[in-house]
Amino acid sequence: MDLVGALKLFGFLVLWLFNFLSSSQGKENIYEFRYPFIKRASSFSSSSSSFSSKGSNNGFDYIIVGGGTAGCPLAATLSKNYSVLVLERGGVPFSNANVSFLKNFHITLADTSPTSASQAFISTDGVLNARARVLGGGTCINAGFYTRASTRFIKSVGWDAKIVNESYPWVEKQIVHRPNPAPWQTAFRDSLLDVGVSPFNGFTYDHIYGTKVGGTIFDRFGRRHTAAELLASGNPQKLTVLLHATVQKVVFDTSRKRPKAVGVIFKDENGNLHQAILADKPRSEVILSCGAIGTPQMLMLSGIGPKAHLRKMNISVVLENEFVGKGMADNPMNTIFVPSNRPVEQTLIQTVGITKMGVYIEGSSGFGQSKDSIQCHHGIMSAEIGQLSTIPPKQRTPEAVQAYIRRKRYLPHEAFKGGFILEKIANPISTGHLSLINTNVDDNPEVTFNYFAHPYDLQRCVDGIRMATKVVQSQHFTNYTQCDKQTVEKLLNMSVEANVNLIPKHTNDTKSLEQFCKDTVITIWHYHGGCHVGKVVDHDYKVLGVKRLRVVDGSTFNESPGTNPQATVMMMGRYMGVKILRDRLGREAGI
Repeated sequence: MDLVGALKLFGFLVLWLFNFLSSSQGKENIYEFRYPFIKRASSFSSSSSSFSSKGSNNGFDYIIVGGGTAGCPLAATLSKNYSVLVLERGGVPFSNANVSFLKNFHITLADTSPTSASQAFISTDGVLNARARVLGGGTCINAGFYTRASTRFIKSVGWDAKIVNESYPWVEKQIVHRPNPAPWQTAFRDSLLDVGVSPFNGFTYDHIYGTKVGGTIFDRFGRRHTAAELLASGNPQKLTVLLHATVQKVVFDTSRKRPKAVGVIFKDENGNLHQAILADKPRSEVILSCGAIGTPQMLMLSGIGPKAHLRKMNISVVLENEFVGKGMADNPMNTIFVPSNRPVEQTLIQTVGITKMGVYIEGSSGFGQSKDSIQCHHGIMSAEIGQLSTIPPKQRTPEAVQAYIRRKRYLPHEAFKGGFILEKIANPISTGHLSLINTNVDDNPEVTFNYFAHPYDLQRCVDGIRMATKVVQSQHFTNYTQCDKQTVEKLLNMSVEANVNLIPKHTNDTKSLEQFCKDTVITIWHYHGGCHVGKVVDHDYKVLGVKRLRVVDGSTFNESPGTNPQATVMMMGRYMGVKILRDRLGREAGI
């Protein structure tokens, strides 16, 4: 090796060591050098000069509720010209090893403690799910796949294509990487092509029919890069991010006919209440970026929603809007287990098949590398990543699931070989609703998605399952896994045993594909809706009927963009930040 090569290698190792230490060493203040504007909520005081000096008239130009997938890029962008306060109910992702490393992906989802980065919820359908509770939002707890929305989606929401095409790369150059597909993913790719999901489009961020390799927010060391890192491009002189700041409600001035947002009330990590106020300017705004679950919940807690429901909860009605919380949708997912007689490397989503029948096919593999992986009850929160349950379908009660978790500690390591083919329905027609259970913002609202209520969704699932079984039966997969070709019924039987949800199972769910779809449905965490354009917000995402309140997140979507929405939600944060600045400053925005 020559001197130049040795120096490069040394520099590479130093960089790796820095990344490793900054991700895995436990002190939460490790991030302060790069993010000096991130503080604990208890440090805030409405009369503190260190905060009020950033705003005009002792207030902020923008208060963003939720430092998540959209909130972080939005805050970074707006802070270029205006004072911004971000209120995030969770902590930082940087020092959390379960968030930072791919190998621990399932452990965060399984963590149901109050300080977990994920907050579990169960829809009334009986499907177990999770929402983010951490700076960076869903980018901290997802499977990392990055792919853009289709051009049709961009046109349908009325976005400026030029700003869109500038905003995606702004995200990508900071946190997105090109994966090196593992052998399991390569076998999956070849199998997709073998069953007709063609052409092969290579590596691309674009949403196009056929089989492709997409981007990932995991780097080559398996280290996750989240939306929280986008805050580094903000203006530290105008940006304040408060952690463990749980907003209770938006506060309105109701003295005039049209209510006007004036600030928010939030609780710090010690349980003390604070009020953050907006600057007394017509264009100052509270912007809700709490996600598809949190934003409609926050609107209702603030007095905007169906009048009868608000009164039932003893919430003062600021504005009646029957559409808040309506039209909730989740892309249903079903899985087919892929058995293997050889060790399988752990992979999350790298390759995807985009079919013309409205079904996306993805794959993940290999979750048995460590004792933590085996003992962790990751199947409860993310059933597609693999456990071989010994519980007969008819006996799969919540109590039986808990007993299984305890027994699973003694399962042999070999039980976790293999992986899963994931079949996701694009643009489900079936929708549901969200409503409050109580007025405690820390508690999940009640959510119903009505999976497969529309027969077209069910038919697409059946078509997708047929394709997924063909993928597993492909010679490319059998050659790789060193397993004999399995019958469809045996594959379905194994898949039923691997699946965990709280839906009653039927004896014919391996005979009837329709029943299999209904009984084994799980989530892929792509829920959306509840604050639709034209019903809750206008085309600029301003809340109808009130002043100085806007929504920027996936609750405004009628469909989940692309095969995986995180790219577009982050882009949306940047896009709306740029658009707000240009609308307010014109060419002076400098964006």
